[in-house]
Amino acid sequence: MPPCTENPSTASTSLWRHRDFRRYLTGQTASVAGSSIAQMALPVLAVLHLSATTAQVAWLAFLGQLPPALLALHAGALADRHSKRRQMILGDLVSASVLATVPVAAALGTLTLTHLMIVAVVQGAASVLHDAAAISLLPSLVDRSLIQRSNSRVGALFAVAATAGSHLGAALTALLGPARALLGDVASYLISAVCTARIQTAEPARAHPETRRLRGEIGEGLRYVRGDDRLWTLTLVNATTSFGLGLLNTLWALYLLRSLSMSATAFGVVLGLGALGAAAGALIAPALARRYGPGPMMLAALAITPLTQLPLLLASPGLVWQITIGAALFLQLACAGAAGTTQRSIRQIVTTAGMQARMQAVSTWLTSGARPVAALLAGALGTWFGVRPALTAGTLLLLVPLVVLARSPIRALRQMPDPPASTLPSPPAARTSPPTVPTAACTDDARHDRSVGGDAS
Repeated sequence: MPPCTENPSTASTSLWRHRDFRRYLTGQTASVAGSSIAQMALPVLAVLHLSATTAQVAWLAFLGQLPPALLALHAGALADRHSKRRQMILGDLVSASVLATVPVAAALGTLTLTHLMIVAVVQGAASVLHDAAAISLLPSLVDRSLIQRSNSRVGALFAVAATAGSHLGAALTALLGPARALLGDVASYLISAVCTARIQTAEPARAHPETRRLRGEIGEGLRYVRGDDRLWTLTLVNATTSFGLGLLNTLWALYLLRSLSMSATAFGVVLGLGALGAAAGALIAPALARRYGPGPMMLAALAITPLTQLPLLLASPGLVWQITIGAALFLQLACAGAAGTTQRSIRQIVTTAGMQARMQAVSTWLTSGARPVAALLAGALGTWFGVRPALTAGTLLLLVPLVVLARSPIRALRQMPDPPASTLPSPPAARTSPPTVPTAACTDDARHDRSVGGDAS
């Protein structure tokens, strides 16, 4: 069986000439930018306009994180059972509708914290439905030999879009107020829905009738991931990485702004450097994987990640340390971007047709479930022992995914794996027209994690 590498025709073909890939990427990038607007505007709205307490802000964040942990498995099974594009569009329209109620209620003077919490839950659930279908749709849009290049473009643009969205959110909040700024996110969901509706690639036929019990299909997905050593190893790497970073991210901003006296401007610059690192890592991931092998490259990225936390633990207030922390964050998210796009590509390549969404859902379920637990642990450690010791604990936890990968045969993977036999493309028919990016020969159904640097999932 030939290795899953790019042949000359696919390697020389620009993904930007692939119409459906452009539509997919445009819609998802707009959605990521819009979500960053909401992440900027909602806390300002809750704290400054609704006088939310610390506990209420924490509850708002918790409720926003709850739907992925509760619904990811069901969303994945639904995406493998029904049309992925239809599920994406439905998620976008529900999110746009529920977010639009916030500026309307604010204009009428009836907006409350309870309203915001309900919006957080409903919008979170709609996003889970959308994301489960979107990330598993990509393998049906492009040939599997182009999946890593596709994920590289997606990861880089998402990192840039997240940063641009944050800046746009700050500008809209200042100009229009936080409630009306959310209209930017509403518009992004509508753009995403329109772009998704315009994708013309035929979706693969479902392998099972829709009369099967959803619980059985969820169990099938869990058994599928657990039964494949490659999928299970990468899923554990994602979940343990998410737990360590969840602990660090809970206290990171507080530590920089309060303990290290970093100004809001400097903090924004540091975040911008991180986004650039994520984009750079995602873009160079295919070249690094070809030169060193995807296994060694991911192992090196996981080994470097804990080291990038050392400047944070050793820092004291001052410009030199601010620059050092910015450079360390650039490197950390470059590693995250490179490893994240590569592991996602491996999982998509080796997963069979009708299991794409459920495979992704298992990873999302575990990583999403780890984040609230990590946030609670961070609060407890920070309260009992102090912020710096808690950050030290988070850094040590980042060694766990390194050990998991180092104990797996994936550490020595020298090239991208072969796709399952049933998804190998047939030889193309002779043609005289210029080659285009081929669609996947597999017939499977298939929104990405909006975090900077690619998903942990």
